[in-house]
Amino acid sequence: MSLLTDRPAPHHSAPESVVPGGRAAARRSARSRRRKRTAPLAGRYIGYVLYFVGAGLISGAVVHHPLDPDRYTVVAIIGVLVFLVATLINEFLLAHDRPPLARALVVIGASLLLSFGIGMLSGGLQHFEDFPERGAVLVPLGIVVSFVAFVLKDAETPARRVFSPLGLVILLLAGGGHFGLSTLASGMSAETSEGGGHSHGGGTPEGDDHGTKPEPSSPPGSEPTTPGGAATPSEVATDNGTESAESGHADDGHGQ
Repeated sequence: MSLLTDRPAPHHSAPESVVPGGRAAARRSARSRRRKRTAPLAGRYIGYVLYFVGAGLISGAVVHHPLDPDRYTVVAIIGVLVFLVATLINEFLLAHDRPPLARALVVIGASLLLSFGIGMLSGGLQHFEDFPERGAVLVPLGIVVSFVAFVLKDAETPARRVFSPLGLVILLLAGGGHFGLSTLASGMSAETSEGGGHSHGGGTPEGDDHGTKPEPSSPPGSEPTTPGGAATPSEVATDNGTESAESGHADDGHGQ
């Protein structure tokens, strides 16, 4: 009996036909909310394309900067601007909940940091064979910078997660990567120095003495000649002596 009396009275809800609008109105409201939550396809496509184009420009500029500083500084600035436009599109124009001003500034700064981290990582890997020593620094640095920037940019992750166990794993991974890549870069540099040499326009490797070798001595009995077939001083002297003897012979009356 007590079980029956303690049980709460059943709640009788009104049938759906009595609720204003009924089930059809609920479906229309759900469809409207989904349309508001889903960003246009063109906007999402443009935003992600600009992300990758900006990161690609920055990665190329970071790696090739020593070759032409003026040119690749301009390329890096363009890449930063493109990445910023992508951030504005994805994080503000297409976002459902726009962040306040303070959070927006943090997102923009972290996005810039993230673009450089991704640029260092991808550029260092792509051009490691061309710039091994530079790549050995850029790749691990890009791992650390991109991780810190992502944590700061992600609204659902507190900033203290940078110093979490995952952050320690990232730091160890970067340190190990730097050691391994530096060892590999040293081996590549040693192979290049051993196989190379001084090239002086002809493209043939030479030693440090720049190809200076003693001239081979002429074999006994042979007359040295000068380049181009010109007569040597000894030949000239011999010819002059012969001509003098012949002229003297003629003066003695023995000539024809």
